[in-house]
Amino acid sequence: MSEGTVQLIQLSPNELVSLITEGVNEKFQELINAKQAEQPKEQNAFLTRKETAQFFKVSLVSIHQWMKDDIIKPYKVGNRTYFKKSELINVVESSNRF
Repeated sequence: MSEGTVQLIQLSPNELVSLITEGVNEKFQELINAKQAEQPKEQNAFLTRKETAQFFKVSLVSIHQWMKDDIIKPYKVGNRTYFKKSELINVVESSNRF
């Protein structure tokens, strides 16, 4: 027999169920771990002004005004403006303005 081949003839139905369950659980755990590793990256992502406006569903003028009012903190790179997604989420969660 080649490596990775399973003979089903010698397995009882309970053993087969156990093997299948074990394999499915391993794959689910891999997916959960991959998703959890992905989330911190998304939280630390930077959004452009346009993406931030789309995130809040407001105009660019509102984003500019919020920057002036220190509601959201901009990060400048050259002549470009970015915002941390995690900070934007915190603004929404902590503010009663939205």
